[in-house]
Amino acid sequence: MKENNNRKQNKGGRKPKVQPSIHRHVFRLTDEEDARLLSLYEASGMPNKAKFIISLLFGKEMKSVKIDKGTVDFYMRLTSFHSQFRSVGVNYNQIVKLLYKNFSEKKAGAYLYKLEKQTAELAMLCQKIIQITEEFEAKHPKK
Repeated sequence: MKENNNRKQNKGGRKPKVQPSIHRHVFRLTDEEDARLLSLYEASGMPNKAKFIISLLFGKEMKSVKIDKGTVDFYMRLTSFHSQFRSVGVNYNQIVKLLYKNFSEKKAGAYLYKLEKQTAELAMLCQKIIQITEEFEAKHPKK
């Protein structure tokens, strides 16, 4: 009977930590210092502010990722514009096939002449887009 009383009963719950954090330290910051600390914390992407401060104190590796919203927006718009440009090319091919299928060669040639003028404007626009993209890549090199 004594053996049963000496054994610990499992009460459930969380298992105790091997090395629990029991020491607490408090420090105060000015508004400017607090804003700087919070911006560093948000840039680090760490899930816990206490772990972030410990990593700063003891020199552990800290990751900081800065995302330029303008760059991301430009890239997204350029990607969507590229898909629209491709769809215009597909539509262009379909129109040429339909013109030759449904009209005489003379009438189809007249319509293609008008379409050719619009295509030349589209090609100039494409050159401007390529130029802007090259300028952007020169200002914002990939890391």
